[in-house]
Amino acid sequence: MKTQSAKSKGRKLQQWVRDMIRDACNLRQDDVQSRSMGASGEDIMLSPHARSVFPYSVECKNQERISIWKAYEQAETNAGNHEPLLIIKRNKSKPLAVVDAYHFINRCSYLKL
Repeated sequence: MKTQSAKSKGRKLQQWVRDMIRDACNLRQDDVQSRSMGASGEDIMLSPHARSVFPYSVECKNQERISIWKAYEQAETNAGNHEPLLIIKRNKSKPLAVVDAYHFINRCSYLKL
């Protein structure tokens, strides 16, 4: 796959994640932004208000073959003080979210789900 096609594929996933966060959390357009391809740091930029509602640092990977551990490490590196969240996608498959299991289970018990 050409570099431009790969970047386009990644951009599409980032924009999908951005829109999903906006809709699910009832946030304004300027609260959630997709970072340009190739820029370092989090893939989804959140305003302070958005971060208070959605306390995650998002890394997106739209690839056929992925090293989940390496991708999650990148999410952790970019997360700072926030919980890393890895969104992965491949062709003809639905997107998946990867988050620390301890965080997920503690969050569920907090929400009493």
